[in-house]
Amino acid sequence: MRVKKEAEERRNEILDAADELFGQKGFDGTSTNDLLEKVGIARGTLYHHFKSKEDIMDALIERYNSSILGAAQEIAADKSIPVIERVIRAVMALNISSGGSSSEEIMEHIHKPQNALMHQKIQKSIINGVTPILTGIIREGIEQGMFSTPFPYECMEMVVIYANTVFDEDMVPMTEEERASRVLAFICNVERLLGAESGSLMDVMKMFGGGDGGGHE
Repeated sequence: MRVKKEAEERRNEILDAADELFGQKGFDGTSTNDLLEKVGIARGTLYHHFKSKEDIMDALIERYNSSILGAAQEIAADKSIPVIERVIRAVMALNISSGGSSSEEIMEHIHKPQNALMHQKIQKSIINGVTPILTGIIREGIEQGMFSTPFPYECMEMVVIYANTVFDEDMVPMTEEERASRVLAFICNVERLLGAESGSLMDVMKMFGGGDGGGHE
């Protein structure tokens, strides 16, 4: 049991070091020697835990993914936060680019053509993991009379898939103006999907500096 714990601790030490180094020097600019020196281990120890530098990056992405889903769950469980605000916060928690020091390197790594399968796995994990979390919040909103839909899960599935695809700049390149227009349309249509009062989600978005508060029918 102790051996297993020490192995997990060592693995996390390597990942912590990689997270910091990738953020400072970039993925390509970080050598395995840099990692060995940072953690203070032998090459054999590094390769005992990870097959390659790419394997370390994959493990970092998996850790980010787990952290993101955990953050969304924590927000969803906090009943002191109003329902609509919880929905927005949970969706915002999905942004991997705010996850840590090496986030830009992580995003670049994910979007490389050779990592298409990894990108697909992350998308799948987010869709399957986040949809039920958001659905629980929406069901609370239905009970409180804020939302009115017989399909809370399906609505959230549509929301997560759209947000995860269209707002992925690698999938749909767009200007700032086009992005702002899509955000406005997205919020407007989410309100309609949920049977929410017009403008209710927009008002909360303004708290986070999102949306321009433009009116819609």
